Amino acid sequence: MDAVVRGSIMPVLEVHLTPGESVVAESGQLGWFDDDIELTTGTELAGADGLWDAAKRSFSGSFFMTRYESTTQPGTVAFPARIPGKIFQIPLGPERSYLIQRHGFLAGLEGCELATAFEPDRFGAGLLGGFGFLLQKLEGTGHAWIELAGDVTEYDLEAGQSMRVLPGHVGLVEASVAYELTTMPGIKNKLFGGDGLFLLQLTGPGKVWLQSMSLPMLAAALEPYLPRTPNGTPQTAVQSALVDGGIAAAAKGISKLL
Repeated sequence: MDAVVRGSIMPVLEVHLTPGESVVAESGQLGWFDDDIELTTGTELAGADGLWDAAKRSFSGSFFMTRYESTTQPGTVAFPARIPGKIFQIPLGPERSYLIQRHGFLAGLEGCELATAFEPDRFGAGLLGGFGFLLQKLEGTGHAWIELAGDVTEYDLEAGQSMRVLPGHVGLVEASVAYELTTMPGIKNKLFGGDGLFLLQLTGPGKVWLQSMSLPMLAAALEPYLPRTPNGTPQTAVQSALVDGGIAAAAKGISKLL
């Protein structure tokens, strides 16, 4: 097996498989593949034993997983990034497990195990902070590829060393890193700082990967520029198509008839 990440702003992971080799990925991650690659979609992949395990996994990822296998001839399967960012490989094995932001898992070898890291005592972190309760837990054997948004900065925290991070910037942490939902210090900072109310305190030992962008942050940045309905709410893609395409086309057709 050979893998390469192509591109920079919108990278693509290309995995070259020889007969008998395979990778697994969440549903919806596929870009393109050779004719010699066989696809199998199901729930009992990536460590799930059945529907119940797949259902729990779906809280932070995909209910279905897909296996991409080379059968008789070598072949290539590609997984493009969904937003500008980075794709990188991480090793799996004993004492090498991770907590990933939701949908951060891109693909992995057959030995990888993907699940939702349920943390009942951190339920508030998931609801209020956007990170914590609905994490993807990745463990197993082999290696996997992670997709994070924007540029990625790595920190290796010593035992007892802490840092506080806005939840949307936390992309990947080693399972040895403890995390706790905290609030922004200072009343004025909470009310007028514009950075939200909640922070995640990450405490070592362990490695942390922070992303400079997230999907919610990107959506918030684009929201002021989206077309709006007469009542001021953002238009959906269908509404925009009707306004910009359907109505304009109808008006043009009517003008020709007249």
